[in-house]
Amino acid sequence: MKIVEIDRSKSLQEQPHTGHNRWHPSIPPIVEADPGEEVVLQTRDALDGQFNKHTTLADFAHLNAGPIHPLTGPVYVKGAKPGDLLEVEFVEIRPEPWAFTMILPGLGFLRDLYTTPFFVSWKIENNFATSNEIPGVRIPGAPFMGVSGVSPSMEKLIEWNKREADAMSKGGMVFPPDPGGAVPPSGPAANEGMRTVPPRECGGNFDVKQLTAGSKLYLPVYADGALFSTGDAHFAQGDGEVCVTAVEMSATCNVRFNVHKGEAARKNIRAPRFAHPGFFTNPEMAAPKNFIATMGMPIREDGTNEPENLTLACRNAVIHMTELLQERGFSKEQAYCICSVAVDLRISNVVDVPNFVVSAILPESIFVK
Repeated sequence: MKIVEIDRSKSLQEQPHTGHNRWHPSIPPIVEADPGEEVVLQTRDALDGQFNKHTTLADFAHLNAGPIHPLTGPVYVKGAKPGDLLEVEFVEIRPEPWAFTMILPGLGFLRDLYTTPFFVSWKIENNFATSNEIPGVRIPGAPFMGVSGVSPSMEKLIEWNKREADAMSKGGMVFPPDPGGAVPPSGPAANEGMRTVPPRECGGNFDVKQLTAGSKLYLPVYADGALFSTGDAHFAQGDGEVCVTAVEMSATCNVRFNVHKGEAARKNIRAPRFAHPGFFTNPEMAAPKNFIATMGMPIREDGTNEPENLTLACRNAVIHMTELLQERGFSKEQAYCICSVAVDLRISNVVDVPNFVVSAILPESIFVK
């Protein structure tokens, strides 16, 4: 078993031999693995240690977005070639004892409604997260890795950078290549490398909470050795992660690889897939038996329709849930964070035109007296 150890008291920039925070085929591997071999990867939190249990709202002014999503890797998987399908089994994900959730102005699903910073410091103990900032709430753990992926080829890097530049030119919110805070700090990877946001065909910031221990992630291979990396561990998250953060933590991740030769090319697999042999978390949380839910439909505040607008239906479901939580005594900001870490958004139907329905499901078991 190979182990990549890091010193979490130091940033990735201080230990560049342990990882990177951009996707680029020129980034060399830091460890090699045979198919079937287990590899242990110690990872940093999404902000690369910029915040800690002593963080205050004043610290938000000094947050540097450049180092966001430090990844541990790449791992060179022997025998993996372009056109193959890489199978990544998450064997174990072990949390560190502290985590955070925050509302960061300018980001998040309801960024137009939440413009004030808010910070939640979580204590992780006995597989639950609790916080003085949201008293009366206890979040059960279901650890997973928020970012996982393989290297793009140079051809795909150019193609995907171009399509995102096109999206940005049309007014889309895009994080383009930026050398500020990049690791490696210079050269093609810093200047051309893709940010970890958004997820792409090669992987990235999925934030898929079902990728817990026991799950398998399948990624098309674009470069020799696949060059797999991971980071941005979450202790828990609601489907949607609406405030832009989950219960964010550092973790140690054990992974095992398998290479399905030529399968991506043969079956034209162009997007990630994933599977799990059982429940991704405690069955009572995977399908809560005691819950309350709100519904959202594509109806504006003035009562008019935006037919088949799934985004508006989703937005309304979240807004209605924050209102429900405020009825229970939580502040607006606390309610938004609870939605991000514990509320699951479900597409209930996309056939009842013009009003598609999105449901926001809140498990009652997170509330303690």
